[in-house]
Amino acid sequence: MTRIDIPEGSPFGLANLPYGVFSTPGTEPRVGVRVADSVVDLSTTLGDDVFARPSLNAFMAQGRARWEEVRRRITELVSGDVPDAAVHPVGEVTMHLPVEVADYVDFYASEHHASNLGRLFRPNAEPLMPNWKHLPVGYHGRAGTVVVSGTDIVRPSGQRKAPDEDAPTFGECRRLDIEAELGFIVGTGSELGSAVPCDEFADRVFGAVLVNDWSARDIQAWEYVPLGPFLGKSFATSISPWVVPILALEAARVPTPAQDPEPLPYLRESEPWGLDIDLSVVWNGQEVTRPPYREMYWSPAQMLAHMTVNGATSRTGDLYASGTISGPAKEQRGAFIELTWGGREPVEVAGEQRTFLQDGDEVVISATAPGADGGRIGFGEVAGRIVPAKG
Repeated sequence: MTRIDIPEGSPFGLANLPYGVFSTPGTEPRVGVRVADSVVDLSTTLGDDVFARPSLNAFMAQGRARWEEVRRRITELVSGDVPDAAVHPVGEVTMHLPVEVADYVDFYASEHHASNLGRLFRPNAEPLMPNWKHLPVGYHGRAGTVVVSGTDIVRPSGQRKAPDEDAPTFGECRRLDIEAELGFIVGTGSELGSAVPCDEFADRVFGAVLVNDWSARDIQAWEYVPLGPFLGKSFATSISPWVVPILALEAARVPTPAQDPEPLPYLRESEPWGLDIDLSVVWNGQEVTRPPYREMYWSPAQMLAHMTVNGATSRTGDLYASGTISGPAKEQRGAFIELTWGGREPVEVAGEQRTFLQDGDEVVISATAPGADGGRIGFGEVAGRIVPAKG
């Protein structure tokens, strides 16, 4: 038997207990929980076939009461002796995509990010579009290109047209960017024709992951009028392998920034779901920005309510992301297009002046939040390395 040592200050203590899908050499992927620097195999310790599957979907679909029950059982389990065969050092396992992604929606919920891009793209107009403070703006992405942290990102190709060019050309993306985001995974869905109220958020959403929504800014700029992002976004979206339960984020709840004008009734929350989460973006080994999620104008509960208010279904495994997380200060901007002000203000990265991503670059996003025990809980990281375009 093994007694798992949880060092004081560990971001993966009993206040966290994030879920993931892992494998060891010669075994199939199954569900585990991270405790300190160990992964505990739930398929063997809890004796339930739902954890022997290669995704969290079946477990998530069982609903909040089941999530609470399993969390209590895991806490009791890892507080005592755990069978040796069920405990694996985190450095010796392979992590997989934790969920079968049903649908993917990306929002645009940071006022600071939206205002900065408005100033960049429309310098002689109001930074925010007229609808921005009335509804959470979003677009439907491509679920099939959501990948787990550590997956290489192939530089995309497509049509692009620079301002000084007379006609578009086809070729490799010249302005490859990141977007540091938080993603939310639906556990229990809703029926066609029904809407999910804000107050059902914690009963519907299972947990949160880190997201890097890779963005081809030159392809995006040429294609997005009038229907919005398409090929400039759909080539890859990376998520972290550990899903932090919503049950672990209660201690991180804070009010959202003041919303003026007051949202329409379906977007009003009785208890706001702002979250005090600090992110860090590391570019080639150097931290370049620290986006604060607490600055997000629209909450994840409001995003889910808006996503379903027209009667659209939500399904187990749906992923919806916050959009770029940015704060009011330059060192809090969550995308390189903002951080370098459209490429006009390079930042120093490992001794070089840089604007957008080059082949071989690696970006690692991590985050922590307040935990119920007074410490910090961790999300792990979402990492990706850029490799050359194919063909």
